[in-house]
Amino acid sequence: MFGCLVAGRLVQAAPQQVAEDKFVFDLPDYENINHVVVFMLGTIPFPEGMGGSVYFCYPDQSGMAVWQLLGFVTNEKPSAIFKISGLKSGKGSQHPFGAMNLPQTPTVAQIGISVELLENLAQQTPVANAAVSSVDSFTEFTQKMLDNFYNFASSFAVTQAQMTPNPSEAFIPA
Repeated sequence: MFGCLVAGRLVQAAPQQVAEDKFVFDLPDYENINHVVVFMLGTIPFPEGMGGSVYFCYPDQSGMAVWQLLGFVTNEKPSAIFKISGLKSGKGSQHPFGAMNLPQTPTVAQIGISVELLENLAQQTPVANAAVSSVDSFTEFTQKMLDNFYNFASSFAVTQAQMTPNPSEAFIPA
């Protein structure tokens, strides 16, 4: 039903089911992960009126599990990218995985998905640092990239007086 992707690693498409409505992915060597993509595989949709809360869990200095809400996925929004690199020092939040004794090792974090009602998803507040990638940041990146490309290309410009006639060369006017 769900998949999890970390850059440079194989796709995880088989989460561990820890309850009827809760699933967990293990993230070994989580200190070197910046972003995580959680997505629906498209084989089984959520039941009508349901969605999945996405949580990040990591062990704190004492080895206790710290769970933080990242966001959600639904049939209408089947994937999301979450930044987890800045979450490793934050506080935990309310989560549905509390009664379960999930194994915690110092170098393994977990992504938990809890199937819940859409009304409950709308009332939850994700941790601020998990900012899901937005179009605005991509638009800003694209604008800066094109400005740099224009500046680079313009640095090769010559005046007409500096040009020597050569029939085999083609020029693109700036």
